[in-house]
Amino acid sequence: MSRFSDLGLAEPLLDALDEEGYRAPTEIQARAIPPLLEGKDVLGAAQTGTGKTAAFLLPILQHLDANEPAKGRRKIRALVLTPTRELAAQISESASAYGRHLHLRHTVIFGGVNERTQIKALRAGLDLLVATPGRLLDLHGRDYVDLSGVEHFVLDEADRMLDMGFIHDVKRVLKVLPRDRQNLLFSATMPSTIVELAGSFLHEPVSVSVAPTVKAVERIEQSVILVDRKQKRTILLELLEGEDVESVIVFTRTKHGANRLSKQLTKAGVESAPIHGNKSQNARTRALEGFRSGEIRVLVATDLAARGIDVEGISHVINYELPNEPATYVHRIGRTARAGREGVAIALVDPSEERDLLRDVERFTKKRLVRVGVDGVPEAEQPAPVEETEPRGGGRPSGHTGGSKSRGRGGRGRSRRRSGGGLRASTGKASAGSQGGAPRSQSGASRSQGGSSRSQSGASRSQGGSSRSQSGGSRSQGGSSRAEGGPATPSFGGGRRRRRGGRGRGSQS
Repeated sequence: MSRFSDLGLAEPLLDALDEEGYRAPTEIQARAIPPLLEGKDVLGAAQTGTGKTAAFLLPILQHLDANEPAKGRRKIRALVLTPTRELAAQISESASAYGRHLHLRHTVIFGGVNERTQIKALRAGLDLLVATPGRLLDLHGRDYVDLSGVEHFVLDEADRMLDMGFIHDVKRVLKVLPRDRQNLLFSATMPSTIVELAGSFLHEPVSVSVAPTVKAVERIEQSVILVDRKQKRTILLELLEGEDVESVIVFTRTKHGANRLSKQLTKAGVESAPIHGNKSQNARTRALEGFRSGEIRVLVATDLAARGIDVEGISHVINYELPNEPATYVHRIGRTARAGREGVAIALVDPSEERDLLRDVERFTKKRLVRVGVDGVPEAEQPAPVEETEPRGGGRPSGHTGGSKSRGRGGRGRSRRRSGGGLRASTGKASAGSQGGAPRSQSGASRSQGGSSRSQSGASRSQGGSSRSQSGGSRSQGGSSRAEGGPATPSFGGGRRRRRGGRGRGSQS
C-alpha cells in the first residue's frame, strides 16, 4: 500500500498526517495498521526509526474517537507503557500531532519531575495515557490512576524494558488491567524472554517483522579507528573538526564517563551536553531542545538515555566506547540514517575492545567493519609513512637477521607520520625499521599494544618497549604499508566545520 488512505484511516487522521508531511506509510505502518484497526493483537519486531510509533498510535486514536463514551468523567481507555522518559515524551508529542483534529485527551507521566501537574491531568479525565512503569505504579498505588477501563494496551521497546530490569513492573501492570482488551508489543529484538512475555498476554497476535533484528542499517557507513585508550579524546576532537560532522551523538558506557567527556569537549570549544539517567528531566529536555535547534552540536549519551532521541538529520554516531552487548551497537548507530537518510557510524576501539567487543559486534552483524585512519581513508589505501629510524641502546640495524634488538622512533606513544597531505596522527599503529621500504605487517596491519614494536615473522607487533626481529625482521612491499581494508569511505576530517541552522523533529518516529 503506497498511501495512508489505503489503510482505512479516518479523514481527521489523514489530514493530520498530511500536515505533518507524511506522504507514504513505512513498511511497519502498512503491515501493522490494518490488523490493529480490525482489533487484533499485534507482535511487532522493528528497528528504531521505522515509524512504529505512528503504526500503533494511529489505529488506537481512531478506535478511541469512534467509540467515545457517554458524557461524564473520562476514563483511561488506552495505555502506552515505555521504558524511558524521553521516549514517553516523544510518544506524547506524536499523539498530540496525530490527534490534533480529534476531541481526545491524553497526558504523559514519568519520574524525575514534580507529580502535581500529572495528578491534576489524571483527575481531569483522560482517554490515552503514556507512562513509564515506576511513576505509573506509584500513582496507581495511591489511587490517582484508574486502569479499570483500559481497552488498548501497548508495551513499547519491550527488549529495553527487560534490559532495564522492568520486567516485574510490567507484570504488575498486566495484573491490574482488564482481561478483555487489545494488546500490542513492539520490540527491536526478540530474545526468548520477550517471546515468552508476549505469549503470556497476547491473544493470537499478528506477527509483523520489518527487518532481521541482527542486521545493521545498510545505509550507514560503518568504520573503526584503532587507537590507544589515552588517545581517544584527541582523535574524537579531530573527527569533530570535519565539515560534514554537523550533528553527533557520542556514546559512552557510564554516566560518569558521559559527564567527564562532555566537560572536556566543552572546554575544547565544542558545543556539547551530556544526557543520561542521573540528569533531571528539565536538564535532559534542555539538552534535547538545544540539540534539535543546533545550539548543541554534540550529545554525549548513555544507552538508556538515548532511547526516545528522535532528531532529524543526525549526521554521525561515534562509539567512544563499544557496548558490552552487540545488539546495543545496532541500536546506537540507528540514531542516524533515520527516515530513509544516510549516516555515518565510527567506533574508537582500543586493543582491549578489539579482542572481544569488536569481534562480538562483527559476528552479530555478520559484517567486518572497515578499519580507517582519522582522515577516513581505509588502511589499504594509506600512503607509505616516511619516518626516521635509528638504532638505540647499541642495537643493530633492522636488516640484521639474527636475534638482535632494534628500536625506531615510531615505536613509542603516538607517532607522527608524514603522508601526502602533511603530518597525520597515527592512531595506535607503530612502525619499526624496515628493509628497503615501509613495513608490511602481519595480517595486513601492524598493531600497537603498549607503544613499542616487536617484529615477528616479517610483521612488526608492539608489546613493551623494544623491537625484536625474528625470521628476517620487517618486510616491505613496493615501499608502501599494506593493511586489511574495505570499500572507500567518505572523509571524516579535513577542514573546519560549518555553522549550521537548527534541526527539526524526526519525520516519523
